Order: sequence, then C-alpha cells, then structure tokens
Amino acid sequence: MKTFRAIIIGIIIWMIGVTIYTLSYYLPILKNVERQANLALFVGVIPLVWFGAKQYYKKDNTTHGMWVGITFFGVAAILDALITVPFLVVPQGGNHYVFFSDPGFWLIGGVFITTAILYGHFRGVQGVQRKV
Repeated sequence: MKTFRAIIIGIIIWMIGVTIYTLSYYLPILKNVERQANLALFVGVIPLVWFGAKQYYKKDNTTHGMWVGITFFGVAAILDALITVPFLVVPQGGNHYVFFSDPGFWLIGGVFITTAILYGHFRGVQGVQRKV
C-alpha cells in the first residue's frame, strides 16, 4: 500500500467534504439544515471517494479497496477530531463524544469503505495474495 499517497488523497477528500457540508448550510432546502448538511455530505462522499480511489489506483493496483477506504476514513476521522470538532462542533455546543457517537458519522464511514471496495472490485483489484 502506498500509505503517503492514500493519506494525501484522504486529506483532499476531507477538505472537499467539509466544504460540501459547510456550503449546504447556505442553501437551505430542508427545514432541518443539520440533516440537510449530513445528507449533502452523505451524497457527496460517494463520488469523492470514488474519484479518490481512482487517483490512488493510478499508482497501485494491488491494495484491496477495503484498506484504501479504511485509510481515507481514518484520515477524515483524525482531521475531524483535530479540526472539525473544535472549530465547527464545539462552538455550537457539541463535543467529541457527541460527534463520534453519532450514527451518521459511522454511516458515512461505511460509505467511505464500501465505495473504495466497490471501486477496487469493479477495477479488478483483488489485493495481494498471501502465500500459505
């Protein structure tokens, strides 16, 4: 696995995801703008991770999509803990526990991993075979 490459792509995915989430507040379509922002992020993550996996696999065609997805999501979770929660959640009265215990966070994490797995599957990446 090209870890540094996956981390850089994960950072880019996180930056665009936070932008989508934040901008959705300025275009109120639903009455519940928090739900709207989560929905926008949920929908936006799919093409973001798909594109990120496409970029990742330009240089590596042996890593299973699960590991790519876990890396992308892990980077997003770390950046959320360091930046999103202190600067966006805490000022609104939330905290790390509330943020990371929200089922929506884990649902989006599942979308990260599933999308990367599906990209790898459709691309034909099987992962490195271990000799027994």
